[in-house]
Amino acid sequence: MKRQKNKNIKILVVSGAVVFFLLSLITIYYAINPVDNRNHVATVNIPKGTSFLQSVDILEEAGLIKYKCLFYPLVISRNAQCHIKAGEYELATSMSPIEIIDKLVKGDIISYPVTIPEDFTVREIAVRLASFKLVDEKTFMSLSTDAKFLASLGIEGASAEGYLYPDTYLIDKSMNAKDIMKMMVNQFWKMFTPKMQKRAEDLGMTMPQIITLASLIGKESGYKDEKPLVSAVFHNRMKKRMKLQCDPTAVYDLNNFTGTITRKHLMRNTPYNTYRIDGLPPGPIANPAIDSLQAALYPAPVNYLYFVSNNDGSHQFSSNLSAHNNAVLEYQIKRKKE
Repeated sequence: MKRQKNKNIKILVVSGAVVFFLLSLITIYYAINPVDNRNHVATVNIPKGTSFLQSVDILEEAGLIKYKCLFYPLVISRNAQCHIKAGEYELATSMSPIEIIDKLVKGDIISYPVTIPEDFTVREIAVRLASFKLVDEKTFMSLSTDAKFLASLGIEGASAEGYLYPDTYLIDKSMNAKDIMKMMVNQFWKMFTPKMQKRAEDLGMTMPQIITLASLIGKESGYKDEKPLVSAVFHNRMKKRMKLQCDPTAVYDLNNFTGTITRKHLMRNTPYNTYRIDGLPPGPIANPAIDSLQAALYPAPVNYLYFVSNNDGSHQFSSNLSAHNNAVLEYQIKRKKE
């Protein structure tokens, strides 16, 4: 009886070993072979906070997993269930389950290079990011005036305007509006050095005032060599208590304004219109780059008080009203000829 019992145990052990061996072979075969031969490519997004089981469901719905009963133990055997990173992935059925798992654990996600041009406003930045489906425009705009969030970024003003540094950023869909805005503001602080802050103090200006001035300079001219001259005009006007009369300030509050600024615009009574208010507007009107920031801090040593467009992006500068009026007349004649 005892001998028969021992024999049964041996049979069970051998049978178990055979089953385990076969399952191991099946799992190994499953793990290292493509999901299928269709070479179907799918883009999947795993949002932040997605659980392991939810992630598997997302992959299965995209046609990237067959036989979840084999996929689960494979993930667990690689201790990957708690290390899948959120983000957007490009995966294909020509990949093996192990390759898919490794990509999810490494966080090999799709990044989008997004260029934010100089002197874009916060709203223009929000529109551009939304066009890549990276943010919700309204959420981004709301966040840009969130006092608590702005304070956490070291921003003194009531808006992120002026602090979202223009550059090319690699952004992925695991990032939310806060992550993106924080990245852009961090870049601003890298560019605006303590030496520049000290220079602002030496000029008797606060940092927000310098950033505001830089935004006016950037909006007035895209020419690097011209910016110190534009800066000089504004500095000289402030010293003489003259209105700055910066055209772009008159339309700052008009969303997505792209037309020609007219005399009617210049007469608008808004808090930012420097044809109506004295001195600088209450905050930046765009997000300036380093050339404009440097120009605001280091104006050219000239006595210019006026400038007018040459109709080619450059400007004619004058130190008195008579010369300026002649330059304006010359500009108007050029426009009529065109």
